[in-house]
Amino acid sequence: MNLYTIGVNHTTAPLSIREHVAFQNENLAVALRDLTTHGVEEAAIISTCNRTELYFQAATPQSALQWLAQYHRLESQKIQPYTYTLLQKEAVHHAFRVASGLDSMVLGEPQILGQMKQAVKIAEHAGTLGTLLHKLFQKTFSVAKEVRTHTDIGASSISMAAASVKLAQRIFGEVAGLKVLFIGAGEMIALCAEHFATQNPASVTVANRTLERGAELAQAFNAKTILLSELPERLGEFDIVITSTASQLPIVGLGMVERAVKARRHRPMLMVDLAVPRDIEPEVVDLDDVFLYTVDDLAGIVQEGMENRQQAAIEAEAIIKLRVETFMQWMDSRESVPTIRALRDHGEKLRRNELEKALKALAQGETPEQVVEALSNALTNKLLHGPSHALNTAAGEERDHIESLLRRLYQIRNF
Repeated sequence: MNLYTIGVNHTTAPLSIREHVAFQNENLAVALRDLTTHGVEEAAIISTCNRTELYFQAATPQSALQWLAQYHRLESQKIQPYTYTLLQKEAVHHAFRVASGLDSMVLGEPQILGQMKQAVKIAEHAGTLGTLLHKLFQKTFSVAKEVRTHTDIGASSISMAAASVKLAQRIFGEVAGLKVLFIGAGEMIALCAEHFATQNPASVTVANRTLERGAELAQAFNAKTILLSELPERLGEFDIVITSTASQLPIVGLGMVERAVKARRHRPMLMVDLAVPRDIEPEVVDLDDVFLYTVDDLAGIVQEGMENRQQAAIEAEAIIKLRVETFMQWMDSRESVPTIRALRDHGEKLRRNELEKALKALAQGETPEQVVEALSNALTNKLLHGPSHALNTAAGEERDHIESLLRRLYQIRNF
């Protein structure tokens, strides 16, 4: 069994592909259990707006790739050109880089670490983490912390939330005096609301499926709340719309936006869709007076300040390389566990046999000194019989190799 990672991310697949293989956290446990019935022993799934990755232990990666396509009701050949498959050391190296923010669209962004921790917690509760993956992610989080502590990888980092504000400023000049609508009430929306609140907008409104969840977020930013069902009538009121929900289907359709633009008398509207799958129908981008941006469209903005983080990235890569070697040593040591166990079992069997003989000899009246002497001689002879026989029956290079190995094992110095 080998450790594998297969996945797609923002560098290998466009949004139109990533949204078709995304997982929602509420369905992740069921998906993980199903995956482990397809030739996979351990599994964890990380799914964010920029990536979907399967970490698993299996004989080959093919079954997991086929499962990914079948689970999302896709043909394997549709997603295979966009996927990457990483084996053993490459998989470990990749996990360390992802958690450290080196593989993100926003170099050094911290959100991915929290998302990975949440995904691992779900896998733990689903019962699909074994010794290997548990150790992998434990080390992964430790490495990410070390990178954050000893480098400036997070310095000058521009988040998606901050990029959304910059985008609004480029289009409208300033956010002050504008009406902002947030659709959803998750972590990404909370981050966006925090950034927009500092720009003193005229009003902030949160739209959610339930008023209770939306009210929790709205209260923190002195915002209003509406239901998603009110969007068709209310959308035209807002200058800026930021959306990020877990919906599998678009929430904002082309017709809804067309009516909103008409009601606004063609005043410009900025729409930022941070959801994967998308919350806004992609055809909206063709409407006049509507500026629609997706997570991929924000790539240019989030790269600002990249130069300040390049040196930190080099330092982080050095840390990761060292920690990967340490982890691979641990993985390699696991391969020897069956041999070590068998060796100990063999020694224990010899010990018990000689102990039984010693106890019988004591019962028959032999002195303790005689019994201990016989016991120690017998154990020594039997434990050394195998190595001695191997050395005596070998010849040439094989003999030299065995002799060198035995001297190392038994710490025999050359005199």
